Amino acid sequence: MVQELGFFEAVNQRRSVRIFDQKEPFDHEVVQKCLETAILSPNSSNLQLYHFIRVPESSELKDPLAKLCMGQKAATTARELVVVVTRRDLWKSRAKANYEYIKGTYEGKPDKKLKQALGYYGKLIPKLYGKYPGWSLLKKLIAWGVGLKRPMVREVGETEVRISVHKSAALASMTFMLAMKAAGYDTCPMEGFDSKRVKKLLDLPPASEICMIIGCGKGLPEGIYGKRFRVPSSDLIFTK
Repeated sequence: MVQELGFFEAVNQRRSVRIFDQKEPFDHEVVQKCLETAILSPNSSNLQLYHFIRVPESSELKDPLAKLCMGQKAATTARELVVVVTRRDLWKSRAKANYEYIKGTYEGKPDKKLKQALGYYGKLIPKLYGKYPGWSLLKKLIAWGVGLKRPMVREVGETEVRISVHKSAALASMTFMLAMKAAGYDTCPMEGFDSKRVKKLLDLPPASEICMIIGCGKGLPEGIYGKRFRVPSSDLIFTK
């Protein structure tokens, strides 16, 4: 039986393991449980513009997908691969879902907070995520102009919105990997893959992007390439 770990133990013991055990039993249900935990992660405007695709070892797509991960051992030996896909194109349906939820929750209470929340999803989100010729530049100019008079969010262009979507997907991915470690399993997030061919293999829509692909399994000792190195916390944490 796999022993579950506490949060700080899981963080300290989590490593990017690049070789997984092919003989030890692997509970694929744990992957589902950890992914359901991952969707509780914080995300920009609660839009959750991502989804996960599970490719277990029994899938006919597993070996082709592993090859498209440049044949990395973290992919070829993984008992399951999880593809993290960003879906910026789903902003309308996700914004509508939030709008309807808020409206239903506070129905009969037309107060200031309700109007602000509905306005956020009904007016602001469409302005931020909408795509029109020249709109990205215009948003930046508006933010610059407003910023001359008061504090203003500056990251409003198309590139910044795309980055924001990937941030949310990455937060969920980290929660998933920590959950897997807490459950007694190992993972390895990979950026080395042929994104164009992976999208074709998985029949993904053109507007989608792949944030990362995560190999899962029970890691072998030789799958950890050396002792962990991090620069001193004094180089990373500051107080002012």
